Amino acid sequence: MTIQLRKVLISDEIDDICLEILRKNGVEVVKNCNLSKEDLLKEIAGYDGLIVRSATKVSAEVINAGVNLKIIGRAGTGVDNIDTEVATKKGIIVMNTPGGNTLSAAEHTCTLIIALTRNLGEASKSMKDGKWDRKKFMGTELYGKTLAIIGLGRIGKEVALRMQSFGMTTIGYDPIISSDESATFNTEWMPLEKIWPLADYITVHTPLIPQTKNLINDAVFGKCKKGVKVINVARGGIIDEDALLRALQSGQCGGAGLDVFIEEPPKDYTLAKHPNVIATPHLGASTIEAQVRVAEEIAQQFVDLAQGRSLFGAVNANALANALNPALRPWIQLAEKLGTVGSQLTKTLSVNNVEVLIYEKSLEAAGSALVSSVMIGYLNTSLAENGDILPKNLNIINSPIYTKQSGIKTTSTNKCKSGQLKSGITVEFQSAGGEVLEICGVIAGEHSLLTSVQANTFKVAASLHGETIVYRVDKPVSLADIISAAEKDGLKVSAISASEVKHGQGFGIINLELPVTQGLNHLNQTVNSAYVCSL
Repeated sequence: MTIQLRKVLISDEIDDICLEILRKNGVEVVKNCNLSKEDLLKEIAGYDGLIVRSATKVSAEVINAGVNLKIIGRAGTGVDNIDTEVATKKGIIVMNTPGGNTLSAAEHTCTLIIALTRNLGEASKSMKDGKWDRKKFMGTELYGKTLAIIGLGRIGKEVALRMQSFGMTTIGYDPIISSDESATFNTEWMPLEKIWPLADYITVHTPLIPQTKNLINDAVFGKCKKGVKVINVARGGIIDEDALLRALQSGQCGGAGLDVFIEEPPKDYTLAKHPNVIATPHLGASTIEAQVRVAEEIAQQFVDLAQGRSLFGAVNANALANALNPALRPWIQLAEKLGTVGSQLTKTLSVNNVEVLIYEKSLEAAGSALVSSVMIGYLNTSLAENGDILPKNLNIINSPIYTKQSGIKTTSTNKCKSGQLKSGITVEFQSAGGEVLEICGVIAGEHSLLTSVQANTFKVAASLHGETIVYRVDKPVSLADIISAAEKDGLKVSAISASEVKHGQGFGIINLELPVTQGLNHLNQTVNSAYVCSL
């Protein structure tokens, strides 16, 4: 899959280094931070890429209007202002800058923890009101207290390391980070139910997804120590705001440091105005250093992707990383061509399962990319012939979605064992009735070759390129007769390869110099069936 990045729109405020990097690499850039939603819908059609921060909402409507969009970049960590599901279905890559805000967000978290401990918000307000209330603002030490970190990724780790220097004990939970990994930064991994009663402070560093929405709620506050303090510099909605207000009013929660809210800016400031809340207007990434860093990173990620060097930061295109690997590209292309051939030879089967068998050691980690590529070839033919509406851009990003919609299950199996006789990749198309079509292919340099169909080996491996006809026979037929029939159909044959004929079946590939412009009447009278493939 090649990403052509000619023109990029930047619709949110971002450091000019982003523009400099893109322009230096031949990309036309337009920065317009004053677009209304209506203006954006009109403007976006002319761009290959879009870069946003948090202000622009990249909705399904915007994505559908971006008929040429290939990539959407978020100069920051979260992508909740981007409809990633719709973008994926349209074959558009969504990127973020996972490390750019790390230090700024971690430092802001630590700042709020310290501020809560010493009542800095209310104490400062009191001084500005001309009061000297020393006794009113008695604080506590951080030393010896337990900090629970929910989300032990980059930011969570940096918070842990900094707060340990104050003598805090750090515990935490993350469904991805293992206990062994968290132990490397002196944080004990615990299940959530064990964490709540132990925590003096709780800070959250997770994305806002269905599993984390209202993660800290009335039930959780009820399990915590009385006076527990909570901090959220991640995303509004991870802490249930109504539950938090109730816990603050009852004293079950002793204070909250909030940088993010469900609605930004909030329409109701009741929570932010509570005397035990220190609130900031989403400042976690608002440092000069972070803004320069994320601007530089998103620009470089765009350039690296367009030049086929890297897919760092992509949140919805894991399989594409293998497709960008120069050593794997010929195999990715072969897989798609095998899918196309397979779609033609399975016209009489109701395929419900496709399995890719890998016999090359260099392909051991490329299973998902190979499967996705096979299904591009298969779906491009089968959907079109069934009258289904094809996506404009069926590619390695969105083919898994359309595969699932078609009811086909896919798997890849590593067959790289010492002493095995096969090479290349094999694709098995299986029907609910147990029928299987097996096709095998290899690459020679950059060329895709078909080596066998249904274990019928081609005497000379068939080249899969350009306008091609695949045919089936039930008995040996001379190549001269097949070429003659093809020529009577107005076809100009450049090459032909045939498999052996076993058990009443054989297969062949005819390579053409020009596209097919008429029917295959004579050819279909010579062979059992013939199908046109554009490879």
